[in-house]
Amino acid sequence: MEILASYNLIIEASAILILSFLFGELSRKTNIPSVLMLIALGIVLKLGLDAFGMGDLDFFPILEVLGIVGLIMIVLEAALELELKRDKLVPIAKALIIALIGLLASAWVAALVLFEFVPGMTMAQAWLYATPLSILSSAIIIPSVSGLGNAKREFHIYESTFSDILGIMLFYFLVGPFETATESNGIGGFFGNIALTIAISIVASYAIVFIFQSIRSHVKLFLLIAVLLLLYALGKKMHLSSLIIILIFGLIIANMPLFFQGKLGRWLHIERAKNIYEGLHIVTMETAFVVRTFFFVIFGLTISIASLGSLDVAIVSGLILLSIYVIRYVILRIFLGSDIIPQLFIAPRGLITILLFYAIPESAQVAGFEPGILLFIIIASGLIMTFAMIYDKQRSGKAVKKAEEVPVGYVKWKAPAVEVEEK
Repeated sequence: MEILASYNLIIEASAILILSFLFGELSRKTNIPSVLMLIALGIVLKLGLDAFGMGDLDFFPILEVLGIVGLIMIVLEAALELELKRDKLVPIAKALIIALIGLLASAWVAALVLFEFVPGMTMAQAWLYATPLSILSSAIIIPSVSGLGNAKREFHIYESTFSDILGIMLFYFLVGPFETATESNGIGGFFGNIALTIAISIVASYAIVFIFQSIRSHVKLFLLIAVLLLLYALGKKMHLSSLIIILIFGLIIANMPLFFQGKLGRWLHIERAKNIYEGLHIVTMETAFVVRTFFFVIFGLTISIASLGSLDVAIVSGLILLSIYVIRYVILRIFLGSDIIPQLFIAPRGLITILLFYAIPESAQVAGFEPGILLFIIIASGLIMTFAMIYDKQRSGKAVKKAEEVPVGYVKWKAPAVEVEEK
């Protein structure tokens, strides 16, 4: 029976991965985020488990580990695609400012809403609960914007990556006062933590590149990922902003001509380092796909659809969603001008939102908070993005069709001027 159970597990895992791939292809054609399809698959599986009397299984430990690994892979994948060139500095700076202002403004308004409507919640707790709801999901955005123009696609990659990192840093800064094992050192300690993390990240990144370019074995890419996971976990144990380690390593190996100059450039074996980068890029994308798939399916297995039927959940979620898009509209109009479709509506919540909610310490948890708010905002923001992407695709298609209707070489005829003879 145990052997049969093992084979059944292999069949189920393989089927889920195949379905995830098909969901991705369907997403490219319909613009429906594959993440929503994976969550729906998890909900269907949950109904099946309930029917067989197996609905009380505890998936949280698996979900937590998948979330952490998925977060690392997604940030690394995004960092490997960021090109730090002189002509990219302005777009990167704009995306950073938009992500920071959007995060803080959205968290502030969401905290006010939660403080007003959730019984027993203090303002400190409201900020802690509001922060995950204010973070963009790069796990959803990056795969979904591949069909946009280069400028818009790069903006969303930069913005969602910065939102992830800044949101996580803000969350753990807010967690400090609630944790009994550590003490919050205020703003000074927060920025000191970041400076220390950046210094460690730079030294570790250069050391990893120089060491791994000297390894002759072909089996080293997963060894490299293991080293990054180890650094991330050790950083968390030391209460550092560990995600910065992953980001900086990805930026350095993706932009070697910029970071390896002078003596450092002479020590670098560029061909071997490029092979590491290319292999790591492929492995990271593949791993992120697998981890993302199982994370959202298992999340679907853990949620309760009944919580969506609550009027209080709908009111609180609706107010938070409204504030997200109003704030986003104002910020994008200021920094990007009038061409903000579909960027305005590409603001889904996803993996990091879920992961950080599960990371809220027991001392900060509020019994009156409805988990349905989390699910409502994730689904609604994903659907809003879907409709915006479909609209933009139809609009772009009409523009192309209209341009194709004009014959090549066509010049509008203009009547020649007629001279009138004066009498």
